[in-house]
Amino acid sequence: MQTTPDEILIGEIRIGNEAMFERVFRQFYAPLCGYAGPMLGDADEAEEVVQGVFLTIWERRESLLITTSLKAYLYRAVHNRCLNRLNQQSMRAGHREQVAAELYTDAASPAQPLLTAELSARLQRAIGQLPEQCRKAFELSRFEELSHKEIADRLGVAVKTVENQVGKALRILRTELSDYLPLLLLLAEGAWA
Repeated sequence: MQTTPDEILIGEIRIGNEAMFERVFRQFYAPLCGYAGPMLGDADEAEEVVQGVFLTIWERRESLLITTSLKAYLYRAVHNRCLNRLNQQSMRAGHREQVAAELYTDAASPAQPLLTAELSARLQRAIGQLPEQCRKAFELSRFEELSHKEIADRLGVAVKTVENQVGKALRILRTELSDYLPLLLLLAEGAWA
C-alpha cells in the first residue's frame, strides 16, 4: 500500500513538524477564509473560525486521525465550526429577545418609574465615584456633547488623554452598572422607537 502525500503531511504534523503545519496553514488559510466568509457574513469571524480549526489541529495533533483527504477534512471542520457559530448566534439572539420581552413587560408595569429612578440614582452615584479628571472628561463628552478636541482644549490636556479618560470612565461605569444592562438596553430601545 502506497502512502499518499496527505498521509505524509498528516504524519509530520502528528509528530510536531512545525514547518509542515505552517505549509498546510499557508496553503489552505485564505481559501478556507473565503469559504467561511459568506457563511458567516463577516470576514473577521471567518478568520477567527479558520484560525480556531488550525489551533485545534495543532493542539490535538498527536491524536489526529484524518480518513479523508486533508483538504476535505479542513473544509468539513470549517463548515462545522461555522454552523456551530451560527447556532450559537441564533440562540443568543433568541435569549436576548426573550429577556427584552420580559423586561418590556416588566418595564410597562407600575414598577418602571421605580426602576428608572433607581437606575438614575445608581448612575449618578457611579459617575460621582469616578476619578476627577475621568469624571470631567466623561461629563463633558456625554452631557455637554463636546468633541474630544474641545474637551482637551477646555481641560488643557492632550486629545489622547481625553480618549483614555472617557474610555476608562465607560469601563468603570459598565462594570458598576452591569446589573442594569438589560434595563438600559430596553430603555434605550424605547427612546429610539
